[in-house]
Amino acid sequence: MSRAGRLFQLMDALRANRRPVTAAALADQLGVSERTIYRDIQTLAELGAPIDGSAGVGYLMKAGCFLPPLMFGADEMEALVLGARWVRRQGDPALAKAATAALAKIAMAAPKDLRDHMAETSLWVPIGAPQPSYDAFVQPAREAIRHQHKLRISYSDEAGHATERIVWPFALAFFEGRRLLAAWCELRTAQRHFRIDRIRAAATIPERYPTPRHQLISHWRAEHGIQDDS
Repeated sequence: MSRAGRLFQLMDALRANRRPVTAAALADQLGVSERTIYRDIQTLAELGAPIDGSAGVGYLMKAGCFLPPLMFGADEMEALVLGARWVRRQGDPALAKAATAALAKIAMAAPKDLRDHMAETSLWVPIGAPQPSYDAFVQPAREAIRHQHKLRISYSDEAGHATERIVWPFALAFFEGRRLLAAWCELRTAQRHFRIDRIRAAATIPERYPTPRHQLISHWRAEHGIQDDS
């Protein structure tokens, strides 16, 4: 592999980690020596890559750095196309539109052979029934999660009994044909799961909930034994 290709791989490896990663771990991942990693880190820093860290501590790519997808392989490109097509079928209208726009941006930045591969990918998501009307509540739930805002919902339980709740949404799961919202419920003073199809009304409260989202997610994962797949 050329040195330029290795530098691209190193940037990809750094961007894939949200915590500092050691030169030894990077060397093992890329199949090179630690000395090579140190030299390549220095080269990337001199080229303007926003890398924090030091030897013995680890390195981290600062947020906001974007590397055009020039090094995507065939499998990676197929994964992106298939994922975007699934989102267009399963996401709310805003998310579906964003998936289409993201694919267009990737295609513009990719070399011609990869653009052709994207266009010719034969992996499809079957077109099913129209999305139910309750999916209208997916977008406000997503936006409340993003901004860490409280959400007021009218919710019906399995027996059809309705309650008014204020929740702190922090995660949203997309199952085939079903959406599940994870949130802290002020009514129950505990974490709860809410099926989107049982929400009858939803309104965002422009007020940040007091516990940071990452803490809510951490407690939720610990309670339910959910691994971090980021």
